[in-house]
Amino acid sequence: MKIGLELGSEYPANRPVRPLFEGLLEQTRMARDYGFDCVLIGQHYLSHPLQILQPLPLLGRLAAEAGDMWLGTGILLLPLLHPVDVAEQVATLDTICNGRFIFGVGLGYEEEEFRAFGIDRRDRVARFNESLEIIKKLWTEDRVTYHGKHFSLDDVVPTARPMQKPHPPIWIAANNHPAVRRAARTGAVLYASPHAVFSTLKEQIAIYKDALSETEAPAPGDIAVIKDTYVAETDEEAFELCRPFLDGRYKAYSKQGQDKELPPGDRFDMPFEELAKDRFVIGSPDTCVREIKRYQELGFNYIIVECQWPGMSSEVAMKSLRLLGEEVLPRLR
Repeated sequence: MKIGLELGSEYPANRPVRPLFEGLLEQTRMARDYGFDCVLIGQHYLSHPLQILQPLPLLGRLAAEAGDMWLGTGILLLPLLHPVDVAEQVATLDTICNGRFIFGVGLGYEEEEFRAFGIDRRDRVARFNESLEIIKKLWTEDRVTYHGKHFSLDDVVPTARPMQKPHPPIWIAANNHPAVRRAARTGAVLYASPHAVFSTLKEQIAIYKDALSETEAPAPGDIAVIKDTYVAETDEEAFELCRPFLDGRYKAYSKQGQDKELPPGDRFDMPFEELAKDRFVIGSPDTCVREIKRYQELGFNYIIVECQWPGMSSEVAMKSLRLLGEEVLPRLR
């Protein structure tokens, strides 16, 4: 099993960013020293009342701390971006990371982001598909011509190539069943939702494997899932330390409409104990090892943990990270 860390890079807007940035550097060094396999960074825009550090420049800085770990985007909001820029930025980062970069992408869901970029949210799937096709062409072909509904290129010569051949691994984030099938059709790694309950993930991994069997694309070597995770000495302490921040984050998700992206029937507007059940990994090292192994038994071989949410200090996040590294990872290897 591989274990990665999704860094929490969203903070309350009224807090100075530099100390929090220093915390991300320290967490990256800790993850490196404990033997985590990767560190990922997500993306949002206009997140008031939160602020967020953008992933691509941040990953360039984190590369200096990462050692042999992989770095990557978890995720880029591909429909909001231009594929030429993304292709060249990621190719550059793959070189900086010495060929250890993960290209994680997703649709995005927040209406405010699409409005700010002048993009109709209803076009996000089409823009996503066109962008991904163009990016792969720019990474693998000598000259590229492409004419789609949203993007057009005429006989361009790509100049930034990734070190990895044919290209970095592509992870596609999936909240709902169509996104799971989209990942399989393109031969991408499924990056399953942190928000889904266990029964939904069980259903989705079956959908993914079935869809892979129906495509000619080679099956990727990994199947990944991200889990909101907090480890403390006891179950009670873990819930006490993470609850204010994780509960607050999911209340914000509910207001933003994130749960509308999930399969029908799931929602976030419920008491925290009910919300956490079969959705988060929270507890003592023994509890967290047991919970993570459940996902391994489903068929996930790459578990990404996130243990910092808006408002949580780096010190509290690193308390969980330290226990993950010292008491959980060795038992999962």
